[in-house]
Amino acid sequence: MASTLRELLIQRAARLQERPALTAPDWGTLTYAQLRNRVEGVALGLLGDGEPPAVQFSDTGTPWDWIAELAAATSGLAWEATGARVPAAALGGPLFNAEAGRGPYHGREQVVIGTTPFHGGLDQGAVLFRLERLNRRLGWDHETAVRLPLDRLGGTEVRAALWSALFGGSHAMLGREEASRPSGWRRLLGGREAPPPEWDPVPFRGFWD
Repeated sequence: MASTLRELLIQRAARLQERPALTAPDWGTLTYAQLRNRVEGVALGLLGDGEPPAVQFSDTGTPWDWIAELAAATSGLAWEATGARVPAAALGGPLFNAEAGRGPYHGREQVVIGTTPFHGGLDQGAVLFRLERLNRRLGWDHETAVRLPLDRLGGTEVRAALWSALFGGSHAMLGREEASRPSGWRRLLGGREAPPPEWDPVPFRGFWD
């Protein structure tokens, strides 16, 4: 069982390597192994130019924001709207996968623990506890796919849903809101696809409070 958000990503990628993790416009579908690689590429960029600010944020309105949030968590950095903006160069630019960040990133394995602050006064262990409790209600697993509105990527409900998808080993599909109705999650039953219910943000409200 993961004790940190860093361990959560590593464990899911190890167990579900070739399973779909994230689909996004212009990206296609990333497997769990590819998701981990992309997250670590941003993390290396964050850590490759000296000690980064302890609080980070990204609001590009693109899927890179979710990757950056994961990168901050795996690096032991907090995620708040008031934080330093993740450099654009780390989001697929010249700092992405910076070799200089490799040593510092692996060194974080020793310092990222359950009490490492993450968001809204919650530490990484508290976020994991909430995810576990929420997952018992949702029942999401590696056969679950959830459609989420890219337009509301920075919203608290969509962020909580993305973390829930990672916790369940599910497939998160980001798309423009107009193009994703009806949206929600779907299960593959007997090789047939069940009609997806409408995206419902209610289960995720208050997750970060």
